[in-house]
Amino acid sequence: MLREVLEYLRPEPGDVIVDATVGSGGHAAAILERIQPGGRLIGIDRDPQALERVRSRFAGAPVTLVHGNFGDLAQFLDNLGLAAVDGVLFDFGVSSEQLDYAERGFSFREEAPLDMRMDPTSPTTAADLISVLSEAELLRILREYGEERWARRIARRIVTTRQHTPIRTTAALAALVTAAIPPAARSRRIHPATRTFQALRIAVNDELTAISQGLHAAIRRSNSTARIVAISYHSLEDRTVKETFRNLARSCRCPPLSPTCQCGGALITVLTRRPVVPSPEEVAGNPRSRSAKLRAAERI
Repeated sequence: MLREVLEYLRPEPGDVIVDATVGSGGHAAAILERIQPGGRLIGIDRDPQALERVRSRFAGAPVTLVHGNFGDLAQFLDNLGLAAVDGVLFDFGVSSEQLDYAERGFSFREEAPLDMRMDPTSPTTAADLISVLSEAELLRILREYGEERWARRIARRIVTTRQHTPIRTTAALAALVTAAIPPAARSRRIHPATRTFQALRIAVNDELTAISQGLHAAIRRSNSTARIVAISYHSLEDRTVKETFRNLARSCRCPPLSPTCQCGGALITVLTRRPVVPSPEEVAGNPRSRSAKLRAAERI
């Protein structure tokens, strides 16, 4: 959604823009071109492999690359001596590169270690969670993060199986989940393990917490008229963006019984009443974009 990102982010010469999920640098390169002369791009990614891929691409350009979680955006800006910026882009979810590298463990298409860490230096993998979490906690994760109808059956089978056989690979987990779901209930459109893999990935990377923290930091550390653009790929991400924007656009966010307003009023104006979705042409050229939803807001 490059065209839509540039339309809503509205980068201009001299701006300081944060690409909070720089990935392979596709959005970043287009933004960097728009903010010259005099602009600066801050590229953040929790995946050190992604940063290595873009480091040579932006060699000599006014780009600062930061390894870390965008949930810590405020701290990164403090470290760089930046009080405020002129725009922030978030492109949530797992990247195409992470999906395509089987050894990262995000996909069930090929057998690989059950990893799912966006940052390989993080201590906890999906296999670790499966091996230690209680049935109740696995049930909560599958329901809350995967919206999985058969969460109870899957959680129970994980606990039963691990008592005699460790679940260490993507193929083993995918087979277990498939067996736990009644044949008549298996979707013909998506693999039976899709929601379970999504739920574990979100849990391993604490994604929803990071989204909320990152959005709040982006809004509070943006200059007046700065734009915040967020692209989501599933309902939980989009709901977090929508609710955060809606809350910070309210004229007063104080508790109902407060005698006077202490919050300072609305921080943003929401620019997208409904999420912007990819064009049919983009989906035809990039099927992975079909679930993308873009929302944007402007700092008051």
